[in-house]
Amino acid sequence: MLTTRRATLADVPAILDLVRRVVPLMQASGNFQWSADYPNAAVFTADIAQNHLWVAVLDGAVAGVAALTQDQDAEYAQADWDVTQPALVTHRLAVDPATQGKGVALALMAEAEKQAVAQGLKVLRVDTNSENAATQRLFPKLGYRFAGEITLAFRPGLRFFCYEKRLG
Repeated sequence: MLTTRRATLADVPAILDLVRRVVPLMQASGNFQWSADYPNAAVFTADIAQNHLWVAVLDGAVAGVAALTQDQDAEYAQADWDVTQPALVTHRLAVDPATQGKGVALALMAEAEKQAVAQGLKVLRVDTNSENAATQRLFPKLGYRFAGEITLAFRPGLRFFCYEKRLG
């Protein structure tokens, strides 16, 4: 059974294990968005402290993670959308490679929509590394439109594709 819930500090070791399995696969496909030092325990702990971190649990184990925040990087102004409009933004989305194809990312993106509605927001946003083919297929299937390409100061040399979905 697949469920989503807010992450707790007790989930951090499982989340870090998941990230350690994901990063080498990302890098092998040319996606250097994440590394051995990002995202790390401090990042996930801060997400939990702000009630932003969600996990997908499949058969009792953490199978995916996503931070659902209203944080929009300054560089989001480079995209084709109105950055002054509040939005729920999905950050740090990851799925355990062993559970890919089982709806884990779909469940986390559905949770993002639920949280947007609960927070009275009409817009969802997400960015992904230009080399992440899986998410570039996923987001349009979920009704997100491509909103352009940006760069992020804290990840120099990388390009990110932006996607936006409007509710209601």
